[in-house]
Order: sequence, then structure tokens, then C-alpha cells
Amino acid sequence: MMADDMEKQERHNGAEAEVPPQPATAGADAEGLAAAIAERDEFKDRLLRTLAEMENLRRRTEREVADARTYAVTNFARDMLNTADNIRRALDSVPADARAGAEGAFKGLIEGIDLTERDLTKTLERHGVKVVDPQGQRFDPNRHQAMFEVPNAEVPNGTVVQVVQTGYVIGDRTLRPALVGVSKGGPKPEANKDKPADAA
Repeated sequence: MMADDMEKQERHNGAEAEVPPQPATAGADAEGLAAAIAERDEFKDRLLRTLAEMENLRRRTEREVADARTYAVTNFARDMLNTADNIRRALDSVPADARAGAEGAFKGLIEGIDLTERDLTKTLERHGVKVVDPQGQRFDPNRHQAMFEVPNAEVPNGTVVQVVQTGYVIGDRTLRPALVGVSKGGPKPEANKDKPADAA
């Protein structure tokens, strides 16, 4: 009996000696939590930045694709403008009275050239290339190239009074500026007269 009691006592003492590990202190827990929160915030920030960059890339790519569609034919269209100019020169070389009195093959030739010019113009327009006809408009250095000045007191200063060569635009860009003559010495344009009134 005594031996059994002693054995139980030893087991009990051994159990007391094996103390389970103590939990970490409250300060260590707070530091670990703060580190985990900081890491989470960093990952969240990275994710948001990556999403924003992807959205910007998507928009930029869409813009570039749209520009590529709009302006892909720019070089070809620019080369075709010489053909359009030559067709126009061919028609302009025939005097108006000769054109009005044209008969037979000559009349057919003039009509064929005229039809070709209209068809070429429509084809260019289908691809976003449009004619710039600035006659009577205010001179715009982004769309026109002034070749000379024309003294004219009857029209506002800086008005296009003569078009030497037709201009073209593709989309919202100038493909070829119109070569123009600009008025000089006339009254100030209406837009300039309105500016002091707006400022007042």
C-alpha cells in the first residue's frame, strides 16, 4: 500500500514539474497585431495602386487603338492629296465657256474627271479625311498657312480672302494646311471688339 502511495506522490510531483508554456505577454500580442495590420495595409495599398495602373493602362490602350483606327491611313491619304490636286487642276484648266459648250467625247471626258474627283472625295471622307475650305473664315494657324497678305479695307483684318491650295484634316488633326491669302488693313474682327465688353 505504501509503495502505491509513494508512486502516486511521485507522479503528482512530476506533473507539477512539467509546467505548460505560458502565453505571450500582452505587449508582444499588440506588436504582432500592429505588424499584421501594417502588412495588410501595405498589401491593400499595393492592390489599389495596381488596380489604378491597370485602369489607366486600359484607358490608354483604348485611346491608342482609337487613334490607330482614325490615323492609320494618314500617310496614304497624304499621298492621295496630290492626285486630288491634279484632278482639280485638270478640271480648272478647262474654261467655263468651253465646259458649257462641250459636246461628244470632250463632254464625256470632263464629266468623267468630275465624277472621279467626287468619288475620290467621298472615299477620303469615308476614311475620316475632310476638305478644309476656309474662304471667308478667320485665319487659323493650326489649319491654314498664310502665303501672302491682301490689302482689303472691306473685310476684317486676318480674314482668309483667297485659297491657293485646299487643305485637309483627318480626324481632329491637320493633314495638310490650306494655303491662303489673308486680308490686311480692314476693320478689327468682331471677336476682338467683343473682348473689352466681356471684360467690363
